[in-house]
Amino acid sequence: MAPRANRKGFLRLSLVTCPVALYPATSESEKISFNQLNRQTGHRIKYLKVDADTGDEVPNEDIVKGYQLEKNQFIEVTKEELEEIALESMRTIEIDEFVDKADIDPRYLIRPYYIRPDGKVGHDAFAVIRETIREMNKVAIGRVVLTNREHIIALEPMDKGLVGTLLRYPYEVRSEREYFDEIQDVKVTKDMLDLAKHIVSQKAGRFDPNKFEDHYETALIDLINQKRAGKPITPKERPAATNVVDLMEALRRSVGKEAAPAKAGKSAKKAKKASPGQKEMLMPIEGKKPQEAAAKKPAAKPQRKSA
Repeated sequence: MAPRANRKGFLRLSLVTCPVALYPATSESEKISFNQLNRQTGHRIKYLKVDADTGDEVPNEDIVKGYQLEKNQFIEVTKEELEEIALESMRTIEIDEFVDKADIDPRYLIRPYYIRPDGKVGHDAFAVIRETIREMNKVAIGRVVLTNREHIIALEPMDKGLVGTLLRYPYEVRSEREYFDEIQDVKVTKDMLDLAKHIVSQKAGRFDPNKFEDHYETALIDLINQKRAGKPITPKERPAATNVVDLMEALRRSVGKEAAPAKAGKSAKKAKKASPGQKEMLMPIEGKKPQEAAAKKPAAKPQRKSA
């Protein structure tokens, strides 16, 4: 099934305009999710929208938005009134400026979207905008309305399309001072710094998301499979907390600890040829599709352990 766009509209750079569609670039649907149940009956819990004073259920057509001025005092705002303040960004992503990517503070990043031309027309204009951003080696900054709110969006080329990342407004980002001001000023000696840098060099690598595994998700799948099989659930031992007394000694021991796995890792690579992230398949949870294709051909992304 073709992906469903979250929003359709236009992308505009000065007088160059093209129709575009936005699609979520990330998904959480593959993660294990739970329902709330009545322990006594095993039935699912259902939530109702009720009047806070009378306790009566309220149908959707009678529910409106309200802004609270003070306790029990609200200003009612209708859907029609909200539509009257519609902004240009509800229909068009207007590129306002171009900035260096390094200028964007990571704290402002929210979530990414894929952007592509919508329909058969506009591919030429889209390509002009995309390649201009690519050639200038900049990030285009514009505005877009999603979920009834206007957001800042940063646009970057990716392959034949664009990636648009929603950004927070300054009032949404907390100041670091209220958290960092009480951190003590500590003088780190050269010997400590050299040992720590040596540990870092032993752990140096290139970022590859395929190497990482969601251990909590895997533990949830194992738990569900054990319960389905009627096996007893035994709690795992928790790692004991350690109190570092001699920091220099801890650094020296860390250097030796990191050196040993590095040698073992080289020999392990020769013996194991399985693709990164590939895991043993277990019986699937009802409603989840087992990943049978993984055994036939290499997957484009790491295979997730199925429950």
